[in-house]
Amino acid sequence: MVSAVIVAAGSGTRMGADKLFLEVAGFPVVSHTWRRFDAHPEVDEVVIVIRENARADFELLRKQLALSKPYCFVEGGVERQHSVSNGLAAVNSNCEWVVIQDGARPCTANEAITATLAAARMSGAAVVASKITDTLKYSGGTGHIINNVERTHLWAVQTPQVFALEVIRKAMLAVRAQDAVITDDAAACELIDQSVALVEAGAPNPKVTTAADLPLVGLLIRQ
Repeated sequence: MVSAVIVAAGSGTRMGADKLFLEVAGFPVVSHTWRRFDAHPEVDEVVIVIRENARADFELLRKQLALSKPYCFVEGGVERQHSVSNGLAAVNSNCEWVVIQDGARPCTANEAITATLAAARMSGAAVVASKITDTLKYSGGTGHIINNVERTHLWAVQTPQVFALEVIRKAMLAVRAQDAVITDDAAACELIDQSVALVEAGAPNPKVTTAADLPLVGLLIRQ
């Protein structure tokens, strides 16, 4: 059984509003994310991790969408790892594989979900990522270039990130034991020496972080 955990508990303060509920292509951002995973043939259920007091907004959104998969809401935590752990605790007891997705990443292609699931089944964990193509410079916090950074083997990690349930639960326990703060779930696997496969994104998969992202996201969704 495959469970999708959509992390939608962020504050969106950089935009001065809840970015997940900003309208793009006729619906709130998070609705496009939810619908993609609801429609994917390998996903059996969807767990939405939400902010405190946001349940009414999500329940209203649910009524506006033509969804078919079982779903539930669970409250998030202070940091990302707390929200993910709460989501993991809410998955079906028959769950074997977990697909973790940012709620603000609404353009993920079905092919990317399928490919990441396949790679995770081979290695226990896999993430969608893009090779770094820009020239990178290191400043050391000085505001001036100190040196060039070799980019040949560098990747920008995205979501979805797929894990065997027992792998990601063990990794999150390690995060808690070490009192670590992580910004993506694959980082937790480093603490338990779990190999994570990289799946190259075959299509644009942007995350909505500022208002400037909305026109591109809308174009990608309409296409």
